[in-house]
Amino acid sequence: MLSSMTGFGKGMFREGSIQAEAEIKSLNSRYLDLSIKLPKQLSHKEFEVREKIKKNLGRGKISVYLSLTNDTVEDNLGKLNAGALGSIMKMLTEIKKITGVKEEIGFDHLLAFQNFLFDEDDEELEKEFEIILKALDIAIESVVKMRQQEGLAILTDLKERLILMENGLEFIENGCRPSIDEYFNKIKARAVELLNGISVNSERLELELALLAEKYDFTEECVRLRSHINLFREALDKGTDAGRKLNFICQEMNREANTINSKAVAAEIGHQGIILKEEIEKIREQIQNIE
Repeated sequence: MLSSMTGFGKGMFREGSIQAEAEIKSLNSRYLDLSIKLPKQLSHKEFEVREKIKKNLGRGKISVYLSLTNDTVEDNLGKLNAGALGSIMKMLTEIKKITGVKEEIGFDHLLAFQNFLFDEDDEELEKEFEIILKALDIAIESVVKMRQQEGLAILTDLKERLILMENGLEFIENGCRPSIDEYFNKIKARAVELLNGISVNSERLELELALLAEKYDFTEECVRLRSHINLFREALDKGTDAGRKLNFICQEMNREANTINSKAVAAEIGHQGIILKEEIEKIREQIQNIE
């Protein structure tokens, strides 16, 4: 299924006193650009979170925010490290003795070292991480659904534009031969006018003028452009990892449209060629948002 790169997903999961929240924001990007914010105690789990995101979202600038709240104060603090507390008290006492500070050691001094006073419970950390992953799964499902819905809207728009291009191309193809014949007659009349009274080989002149007129035949470009349109439609129907391929095909379609416009000798075909290029540009803008 065709998927957009723009989306938002949010997930919440609660188990006992622990609640996890996950938010995912996704924007356009040429590659997968991941930014992950985890609770401090789970920062070492970033790689696992990154791998889970990569399995579900292939491309885009993706910001992931994960948070935890715990209703139980004791669980939030962790286990007191009595050994660390004793060492900190000893260090502060030694500092007081060396500096001659008279102030008594208080809780505010100890809390300056709070990162060393409490040990994290590994089992508790694993439990918290499992809860976060469940919230993350909900957020991923939400953002994927939103990206697919937007992808469906883009798919509908692109297919409509391909039909418009095919209609314009049919008009150009039908006008190709008559426009060349008309151009040949014009340059022949002009040549006769300029060569009035001058003896020339009429057969040679006819041949040279015919060759000149044939330079403005864009039948091959029309065939290639129609082939690119069909290839573009096939890539849309396939859906998976379509963004980069569609961008390349769009470049080739634009190349053929430019050549057709440069060869157009009839105003009507030139106007239709401009419309063709406008549609290709609109398609190019749309596919920048496809994963």
